Amino acid sequence: MDDPYLVRCINSYGKRILLDVDLTMHPIRYCLKTGLLLIVLSGSLSVRGQSRPLPVIFDSDIGPDYDDVGAITLLHAFADSGKVKILATMASNKYEGIAAVLNLFNTYFGRPEIPIGVPKGASVNRKDSQHWTDSILVKYPHKIKLNSEVADAVTLYRQILARQPDHSVIIITVGFLTNLAGLLHTKADSYSPLSGEELVRRKVVRLVSMAGKFPSGWEFNVFMDSTASRYVFDHWPTPVVLSGFEIGVKIKCGLPLVSNTAIQQDPVKDVFRISIPQAAEDSAGRSSWDETAVLVAITGAQPYYTLKTGRMIVAPNGSDQWIDDPLGTQAHLVEARPVAEVRAVIDRLIAHQPR
Repeated sequence: MDDPYLVRCINSYGKRILLDVDLTMHPIRYCLKTGLLLIVLSGSLSVRGQSRPLPVIFDSDIGPDYDDVGAITLLHAFADSGKVKILATMASNKYEGIAAVLNLFNTYFGRPEIPIGVPKGASVNRKDSQHWTDSILVKYPHKIKLNSEVADAVTLYRQILARQPDHSVIIITVGFLTNLAGLLHTKADSYSPLSGEELVRRKVVRLVSMAGKFPSGWEFNVFMDSTASRYVFDHWPTPVVLSGFEIGVKIKCGLPLVSNTAIQQDPVKDVFRISIPQAAEDSAGRSSWDETAVLVAITGAQPYYTLKTGRMIVAPNGSDQWIDDPLGTQAHLVEARPVAEVRAVIDRLIAHQPR
């Protein structure tokens, strides 16, 4: 492969074993036999040649920015094409109305039954400044009105993961790492006898996150709950693919959607229409940070990106730094194709209409 994701295994003698595996394109199966950690490829996770939808949990802070709206639209577009089964949409933010916003988009795309989780403990509480959430909530149908009507996000994670086949679930985060840190800290309960870390190791094939700025810097999703971010990226037990700030910032999307007169009564269009004029930096469209995470999670990194393996270190102050390691189980995206090519793909997908 041109861009292998090199995976480290440790055998019973403490020797590292190197497997040449593209983990953006393949799920993995972990199993312990006589002290040897084996990684077994169980078939392509690429859309190409795939026969079954990918089970996905989507975790978003949807509200402070509106690229989350593009991201959830991509997810539903992939679901409509049979590539994805959306298991849940989680909020990592807890402003009143975030559950309603998630339910609104799920309802618009014909999936009002998708479970929603919201943090019930300490978490970020930050709403949008453009008032797009208020605008769409009064205009479009949504059965859920209050955050109190939905489950605690961490509890819902455990409930859903416990029911899934082993090594099958992709988690996509485009917000804070609050819920995932909470999940890793959980203990056995009525849903599973496994601890949170054990449950993730058994059920999750990979985590794809819009998180970090590489090779170093400050990034909103990591910074806003730096304690959670640090814990997750220090302890997450499956492969991790990161789409950094520098990837999405140059991909300006939304103007073709806003100018498309054939699309009417569309909450996605309304969000971009309301928000783009409110910031000079968005005059060419909004940066597509979150959309890139969904795109790569479902279609793989290639051909638009390659992967640099290593590890993201999150400092106590919320800044991050990348450490290269060819044996690392984390990787961040590196541009391989012109930005215009990715922009065209995302602009097409965010204009997706419900089937």
